[in-house]
Amino acid sequence: AAKLLKKQAQRNNGRPLKRDSQVQIKEEHYSKCQDCAKRIQKYVTKKLGEDWIFLVLLGLVMALVSWGVDYASAKTVQAYKWIYGALHPNVPLQYAAWVAVPLSLILFAASFCHFVSPQAVGSGIPELKTIMRGVVLKEYLTLKAFVAKVVALTAGLGSGMPVGKEGPFVHIASICAVVLSKFMSIFCGVYENGHRQLDLLVPACAVGVGCCFKAPLGGVLFSIEVTSTYFAVRNYWRGFFAATFSAFVFRVLAVWNKDAVTITALFRTNFRMDFPFDLQELPAFAIIGICSGFLGAFFVYLNRQVVLGIRRHKALSQFLTKYRLIYPAVITFCIASVTFPHGFGQFMAGEVRLETISTLFDNYTWIKHSGDTQILGKSAAWIHPKVSVFVTILLFFLVKFCMAVIATTMPIPCGGFMPVFVLGAAFGRLIGEIMASLFPNGILFDDILYQILPGGYAVIGAAALTGAVSHTVSTAVICFELTGQISHILPMMVAVILANMVAQSLQPSLYDSIIQVKKLPYLPDLGWNHISKYNIFVEDIMVQDVKFVSSNCKYRDLQEVLQSTTVKSLPLVDSPESMILLGSVERSELQALLQAHISPERRRLLNRERQQKLNEAPYDGPWANLPKLKHESFAYVDEDEDTEEKGEVREGSGQTEEGTGLGTQDSNAASSCKSDSPSFLCQIDAWEQEELDKNVCFDSCRVDPSPFQLVERTSLHKTHTLFSLLGLSHAYVTSMGKLRGVLALEEVSTHPLPSS
Repeated sequence: AAKLLKKQAQRNNGRPLKRDSQVQIKEEHYSKCQDCAKRIQKYVTKKLGEDWIFLVLLGLVMALVSWGVDYASAKTVQAYKWIYGALHPNVPLQYAAWVAVPLSLILFAASFCHFVSPQAVGSGIPELKTIMRGVVLKEYLTLKAFVAKVVALTAGLGSGMPVGKEGPFVHIASICAVVLSKFMSIFCGVYENGHRQLDLLVPACAVGVGCCFKAPLGGVLFSIEVTSTYFAVRNYWRGFFAATFSAFVFRVLAVWNKDAVTITALFRTNFRMDFPFDLQELPAFAIIGICSGFLGAFFVYLNRQVVLGIRRHKALSQFLTKYRLIYPAVITFCIASVTFPHGFGQFMAGEVRLETISTLFDNYTWIKHSGDTQILGKSAAWIHPKVSVFVTILLFFLVKFCMAVIATTMPIPCGGFMPVFVLGAAFGRLIGEIMASLFPNGILFDDILYQILPGGYAVIGAAALTGAVSHTVSTAVICFELTGQISHILPMMVAVILANMVAQSLQPSLYDSIIQVKKLPYLPDLGWNHISKYNIFVEDIMVQDVKFVSSNCKYRDLQEVLQSTTVKSLPLVDSPESMILLGSVERSELQALLQAHISPERRRLLNRERQQKLNEAPYDGPWANLPKLKHESFAYVDEDEDTEEKGEVREGSGQTEEGTGLGTQDSNAASSCKSDSPSFLCQIDAWEQEELDKNVCFDSCRVDPSPFQLVERTSLHKTHTLFSLLGLSHAYVTSMGKLRGVLALEEVSTHPLPSS
C-alpha cells in the first residue's frame, strides 16, 4: 500500500518514480517472474492431470508390456524349437528336451509367483470383478503383483502349455491404472479418490484385452460384459481411446520389429468376400452354436470339479500345499508327453502345437489335399498317412479339452480365453471338414457352385465356444478383428447367441465359477426366472436379530456388542424402546471410542489430575475412601509399561511424597506394596468397571446420518438391482423410521427361491 501511494504521489507530481535501491528493483522483478512461473506451472499441471494424458500413458505402457511379453515368449519358443530340431534324429533326447524345457519354465513361473506375490496366480478377471463391485482385496493391485504376473506369464507362454494371456493382461492393466493414478495425483488430486480409481479400472480392462488381441472394439465390449454389471456411459470413450491407442502402438512395434509388413490383423485370413457362405449352411452354423453351448458349460463344470475335488480330498490338498511344485510339474509332464510329435502327438498335430490357430484358420480344405500335402504348408501336420483328418482333429479336440481344463488350474498366471479359443476353432474346423466332405463340389445356388470354407467354420466355432465359456457376445467382434474379415458376421452372431443361450441356462461363466470356488464376495445374476423374484420381498430374507447401538447406551453395552459381532458397521438407534434409526457407525470408530475411554493413557491422566487435586484441596470423589498409599502405589502400576515412563513416574511420585507429607517409611511401604500386584490390578479393574458404566459420548465419533434403507415390501428383483447398481454391502430395513432388520450381500446372494 505504501508503494502504491508513493507511485501515485510521484505520478501526480509528474516526475518518474525513483527506486530506493537496486535491491528493490530486483525484488519486484523477482516477484513478477515468480508469479508468472506459478501461473505457467498451474496451467501445465492442470493440463497434465487431464484424462487423455492418463489414458495415453496407460495405453503406451500396456502396449510396451504386451510387446515385451510376446517378444520374450516368442524367442523362448524359437529356442525351444531349435533345441528340439538340433537333437534330430535322436528321439530319446528330443523327448527329454520336449519335456524338460516347458517343465523348467512352468516350475520357474510357479516358484516366482509363490515367493514374490501369490496374488498373481490365476486369471485375475474374477478378482477384478470383485474389486469393481466395491470389495477391497489386499495386495492384488500392487507393483509386486505386477512384476510377478509379467515375469511368470512370459515363462508360461514360452512353455507352450495351453494357457492364455487375456485374463492376466486385464489384471496387469488394472495394476498399471492404479499405479499411474497414484503418479497422476501429483498433478491432479482427483486421482486419489477411491471412486475415481474404480472408474479408471474400466478403461484399464479394455486396454488389457485390446493390447492382448489387438482388438480395441472387441476389447472394450468384452471388458464391459465381463467385469461390469452396470456400466457408466461416461467411461465409454475412455475405454475406446485407451484401447485403440494401445492396440495401434502394439502393431506399430510389431512392424518396427519386422514381425509384420504393415498394421494388419493378428490371425489374418483371406476368405472370399463375394460369397463367403450360403444360406443353406446356416443350419450347420446353428449346430456349431448349440454344441458350443453344451461344450462351454461342460468345460466350466469340469474346471470347477477339478479344483473342488482336490480341496475335498484333505490328504491330497495338504500334500500339494506343502509341496507346491509337484502339481504343476505333473500336469506339465503329462501334457508335454502326450503332445510329443513322435509319440501320441503325431495323431493330433503335435508339431504345430505352438502355431495351432494359424493352421486351423487355413483357407484350404484339408480333406481335398490329403494326398498332396505340399500345398498345405504347416497345415500338413494335420494330415497323417494312416489316420483320417477327421480323427486327427477329433483327437486333438478331446485331448486338448482335457489339457485346457487341467492346465488352467495350475498355480501360475494363466487365462482361459485362448485355450478355449483354440478348442472352438478345432471344433468348428471339424464341422467344416465334415461339410466339405458332404458337399465335395460345393453348394449349388442360382446355378453357381460355391465351395465350402472350413476356415470360416473354425472362426465361427472359436467365437461360439469362447462366448459360451465367458457368457459374452463380444467374442464375435474380437474374432472379426483377429481375422481381419467381417464376411461371416451373420452366422457368427447366430452361433454366439445360441451358444450363450445354452451355456447360461446350464452353468455360470468361467469367471463367476472361479469366484464361487474362491468364495469371493460377489453378487451373482438373478438368472432367467425373473417372475419368482417379484414374489420374494425383503422381509422374507432379512436378518431380524440386528445388533445395534443406542444413543443412550453405556460403554459396557458397546463392549458387549463389539465382542458379539464382527460386522463392519452397526446401526445407531435413538433408544432400544423406540428403535428410531439415527444412522450407522463404523466398527473401527466404535473400537477407537471404547479403547480411548478405558485406555492406560486416560487412566494415567485422571490419576495425575487426582493427585494434583489432593495437593490443592481435599478430594471428595469416589477415591476419597481409599488410603493415600494406594494413590501413590497406583502410579507404580501404570509405570510397568515403559522403562522411560518408569523414571518419569518415579520422579513425579517422589514430588508427590514431599507434597503430601509422606515420609521415608511411607515411601518404602509404597515400594513394598508394588510387589503386591493382584491388589493393584483389582484397583485397575475396578476403575475400568466404573468407567464402563458411564454413558457413551458419540460427539467424537463419525456417524453416517443417511445409511441406505429399504422397506419391508421391497421385491428381491429391485433389491438385487440396487445392490448391483450402487455396489452396496448391506442395507437397513425400516418401517416408519424404525429399524426392523438388516439385509447384507450374503442374504441377497443366497436368497431362498420358491419351488415353483
